[in-house]
Amino acid sequence: MPVWDDLVGQDRVTAQLEAAARDADAYVTAAAEKTTLPSSSKMTHAWLFTGPPGSGRSTAARAFGAALQCVSPDRALGGIPGCGFCDGCHTALVGTHADVEVVRTDLLSIGVKETRDLVRRAQMSPAGGRWQVIVLEDADRLTEGAGNVLLKAVEEPAPRTVWLLCAPSLEDVLPTIRSRCRHLTLRTPPVDAVADILVRRDGIEPPVAAAMAQATQGHIGRARRLATDPRARERRAAVLKLPLRVDDIGGCLKAAQELIDSASDDAKQLAEEVDTKETEDLKAALGGGQGGRMPRGTAGVMKDLEDKQKRRRTRTQRDTLDLALTDLTGFYRDVLALQLGSQVALANVDHREQLERLARSGSPEATLRRIEAISACREALDRNVAPLLAVEAMTMALRAG
Repeated sequence: MPVWDDLVGQDRVTAQLEAAARDADAYVTAAAEKTTLPSSSKMTHAWLFTGPPGSGRSTAARAFGAALQCVSPDRALGGIPGCGFCDGCHTALVGTHADVEVVRTDLLSIGVKETRDLVRRAQMSPAGGRWQVIVLEDADRLTEGAGNVLLKAVEEPAPRTVWLLCAPSLEDVLPTIRSRCRHLTLRTPPVDAVADILVRRDGIEPPVAAAMAQATQGHIGRARRLATDPRARERRAAVLKLPLRVDDIGGCLKAAQELIDSASDDAKQLAEEVDTKETEDLKAALGGGQGGRMPRGTAGVMKDLEDKQKRRRTRTQRDTLDLALTDLTGFYRDVLALQLGSQVALANVDHREQLERLARSGSPEATLRRIEAISACREALDRNVAPLLAVEAMTMALRAG
């Protein structure tokens, strides 16, 4: 299966990446055989993938990175790099290729130290003789200092290093960095295409795949999670009951607290799954003895790990809250569609009775104000406002709307 098959509903972007991979392969072949290098090329040293959540930004970057490492003999016969079966493609996709570094963060930001480590790696020659590929999935989480460190590497790249940066939008990346990257914009995949890949790749029953793809409006990752995780479906169902529970102040405050508690439980669950093993592995690596006694000089390392785990729990809580707010926005979008008599397909068709009840009891203007209140809550969370205060303000606005 070619590496491009997981890139759903992005035909234009796929065509551009295929052309660049073909020119990149011609460049490496010419350099190895010491023949004349191509006079023009669709390949460049830095790329920026943007698009809405679920569009497949990181999927596109990883697929391109694998295609750059493709060693299939079919390339010499005019085939497109990225067969998906050769050693280069396979190891790049599973994360074991020596020349492909995929960086994703569980924390709120990417700092200067981590970025400097990446820049140092980017200066090395490819171990396999093709390309050194750095995929930065969360380029929007670079601190200002980290962005300035990265800028130097993008301005003066090593001959065979490729930076693949991913961010929700151009505005999320420093102007000096984005001006030095080739920009590719991905769109939200069609619902039918998302349902199809859930059936083909994940073995999900067609009716379930179609329902989850519709519920998430083409967000591939969330659709897969809802289709495969009963707890995710339960949390979503609880969130979509919130609009009917904000009739009074007490209901608003209770709904806000439950939303925060649900996000905290999600972060706690991740911590239970990851933190304990991570801590025990580090203790073993540092030579921790029986009874929990640690060698001298290791307290600082353990403290750094605790701080990292704390930041990861905060990130998980924020991400869970953001998913809940996204679901609420979709709910009120359906209410607005009913109020305006729109023919667009409803995302939350399984909650149609609730949608119609709210549509009858309010006006389109009030629904728009509620959607704006949810957006204001998301912005407040981005500014590090205390989550409970931000959500309480939102639920009160939903009632007042």
